Amino acid sequence: MEKTEAEKSPEDASTGTPPLNAREEWAEFFKTAAIALVLALLIRTFLLEPFNIPSGSMKPTLEVGDYLFVSKPAYGYSRYSFPFGLAPFEGRIWTKGKTPQRGDIIVFKLPTNPSVDYIKRVIGLPGDVIQVVGGRLYINRRVIPREAIGLKEVSENGITEPMMEYVETLPEGVAHKIYEETDDRPLDNTDEFVVPPDHYFMMGDNRDNSQDSRVQSVVGFVPAVNVVGRASFIFFSTNGTANLAEIWKWPWTIRYDRLMRGVEPPVDAAKARAEMGVL
Repeated sequence: MEKTEAEKSPEDASTGTPPLNAREEWAEFFKTAAIALVLALLIRTFLLEPFNIPSGSMKPTLEVGDYLFVSKPAYGYSRYSFPFGLAPFEGRIWTKGKTPQRGDIIVFKLPTNPSVDYIKRVIGLPGDVIQVVGGRLYINRRVIPREAIGLKEVSENGITEPMMEYVETLPEGVAHKIYEETDDRPLDNTDEFVVPPDHYFMMGDNRDNSQDSRVQSVVGFVPAVNVVGRASFIFFSTNGTANLAEIWKWPWTIRYDRLMRGVEPPVDAAKARAEMGVL
């Protein structure tokens, strides 16, 4: 005989499954959290990993307070693609012939201290001869053209300094901006560097305020295995004038014009110069 609505128990009213007790609810919560954690770890390891910009060495391309995603599959994977560098293999796998190209902005593990992440631009490829003379970059003994845009007032460590902004065009036609305070700073005149096989020569766009491959004792040549991935796009940016607790200030600290901005260098040099205001 079928029960009336009033006679049905809570179990009958639902799908026939008894309600969870407190212990079971906590178990479900931890199960869901564990699944979310595993998914996040997989995405971070194999697809996109977030990084923030703590210094001005890549100005004007990247600003302090930018948060960006790095593409992990861009050049395949090394043990440094995995948490704590614990993957049990050497070299790079699943590269499919993809390697860093000149002009790419990449995140890599500092060769002298792999626990530290650096972000710089690829300037020298394996076999290249790199030198800086009088502030001018030479690749394979040919000077790299640069065109002046004008003086900019740039804040560095709380101090505003005038810097000359240039458009520099690399041999493959990649055009990007750089800053130079002067052309006679310590890193504006170097010896010749011959990039070893399976290594890269990295430089910051803020040429007089970047510790990069020109400083051989700290950075030097970057092994291919140390490359974490290619900078993809900025997903958040803040000017740093408010801390996390000052929620009411957040709307005025976000750099809205930088949100979701790609950091891939333009490949059309003429178009890039026009967009940057160089006639």
